[in-house]
Amino acid sequence: MQTGQASQTARGAAAHRAIHQTLDDGAIFSDPLALKILDDETRATLDEVAANPALRPMRLFIAARSRFSEDSLAMSVARGVRQVVVLGAGLDTFGLRNLHGDIGVFEVDYPATQGWKRERLKQADIAIPSSLTFAPVDFERQSLADGLAAAGFQSDRPAFFQWLGVTPYLTREAVASTLDFIVGVPESEVVFDYAEPFENYPANRRAVIMAIAEGTAARGEPWLSLFDPPELAAMLLGRGFGDVEDLGLAELTERFYGALKQGIPIGPGGHVVRARNISNTANGK
Repeated sequence: MQTGQASQTARGAAAHRAIHQTLDDGAIFSDPLALKILDDETRATLDEVAANPALRPMRLFIAARSRFSEDSLAMSVARGVRQVVVLGAGLDTFGLRNLHGDIGVFEVDYPATQGWKRERLKQADIAIPSSLTFAPVDFERQSLADGLAAAGFQSDRPAFFQWLGVTPYLTREAVASTLDFIVGVPESEVVFDYAEPFENYPANRRAVIMAIAEGTAARGEPWLSLFDPPELAAMLLGRGFGDVEDLGLAELTERFYGALKQGIPIGPGGHVVRARNISNTANGK
């Protein structure tokens, strides 16, 4: 991401969510604010993006990861969790349409991206509910723990973390340190996505995935971390997460896509993971 500029990948993900509402009737994930929150620059690209069949698998994956995350979030709230943290929120709209009553939602993002989002909300006349707190964090100068604490997050109380579309752009050290913070919150739960290494893909799909990665790198947001599923599972279990669910493309397609699954390649690709610290004390001890 370019210093001082809003994230281009946040724009791209928002475009896919909006197109899913119009082209796929929101069949996997319904988001009534997905189109309204877009800026004019992003909205101008929608027809071109929608017409590209190579981008359809990405669009449906983005819809499925949001659906899985918000389904998991609802179950977490039903257990009594009252804090939700959206890491790398971009133009995600959960905090704006939260119907779970007395929970507090904390959106964490780089200051430039968050400032751009807040300007978008003002221009689109989208109200910011009292339950939503923005936590701008400049990770070069401030830790996630400090940024959340400044926003009023209580790290000694259970919380649900949504962390979508972020891990490929972080170093492995940054991924590990974020997981360490999350598992340090008692009875915490996180949903995040990750991508497999390029060499896991068959040659024809590898070219498509590498082209996507090259495109994000050209916009200043290179992919830095890719994980093999067994490696990622060991990383979570070794940190004290005792309940891990990892959905690859086959599982996501079967669970969420319905009639939209036609033409979707099954094999290596994006994964969505739910991991929970089931201990009553921090760090699983």
